[in-house]
Amino acid sequence: MTTSSSEQGVSLGMPQLPAPAYPDDVRTRLEADAKEIISRYPGSRSALLPLLHLVQSEEGHVTRTGMQFCADMLGLTTAEVTAVATFYTMYRRKPSGDYQVGVCTNTLCAVMGGDAIFESLQEHLGVGNNGTTDDGKITLEHIECNAACDFAPVVMVNWEFFDNQTPETARQLVDDLRAGSEVSPTRGAPLCTFKETARILAGFPDERAGAVEAGGSAGPASLIGLRLAKGETEPARVVHPRGEGIEGEAPHDPSPTEHLSSHDAPQDTSASDPQHPAGPTAEEGE
Repeated sequence: MTTSSSEQGVSLGMPQLPAPAYPDDVRTRLEADAKEIISRYPGSRSALLPLLHLVQSEEGHVTRTGMQFCADMLGLTTAEVTAVATFYTMYRRKPSGDYQVGVCTNTLCAVMGGDAIFESLQEHLGVGNNGTTDDGKITLEHIECNAACDFAPVVMVNWEFFDNQTPETARQLVDDLRAGSEVSPTRGAPLCTFKETARILAGFPDERAGAVEAGGSAGPASLIGLRLAKGETEPARVVHPRGEGIEGEAPHDPSPTEHLSSHDAPQDTSASDPQHPAGPTAEEGE
């Protein structure tokens, strides 16, 4: 027995109409920006990613009008543009909030509390994954990796880092964002809206006073490996299991080539967020 199209949930209605054009003044402004972006590349097709950020900065997400604009500027088909816009999660396909709050739920962040943070925020905000609050302020999403494992669990707001979070601090963070209170990332540039972030990602300068200077760099925990590679480290301290030395072995300071014991005393992971450092692990058997 065959299944009808209607039973399969397939619509056989009229094809979708062409995307509406931008208003003339908006298109004129975007064309000037687009030409500046395209001029940076030897092949115009390479400008597609920043152009998608540009149109996202106009409406807060990549619309059919935006994709048609990119296709027109680059001599591509809308199918080619759509294939790229739907591949990368950094491009939003529906209206979203002023602040994209991303909670890392990959392995390390999840173990350190990322799953609990995400569940807490869903309940607190009353939205699911990729859901937006009624006031249009917050869009919540889980992220596979924020590339900041040294500071797990990590939350990002418009791609700025908020390290070593807890369910309580994450709830306070979104409440402050919705209230319009000043919120400062753990490191990096000051927050701006998602549309402003998209324009910066399109390759245009951040014109806010002091924003570039505040950009900073990786946190101290992320740079330990680099310091080790340069030999910029104090001699390691070996701590034997249960605090006991090996019988017959005299205490000594290890050489720089010795590996740390897996029972080394734990260290705080984030000097950049002293209010929420990673706490000490429990001793074996506790």
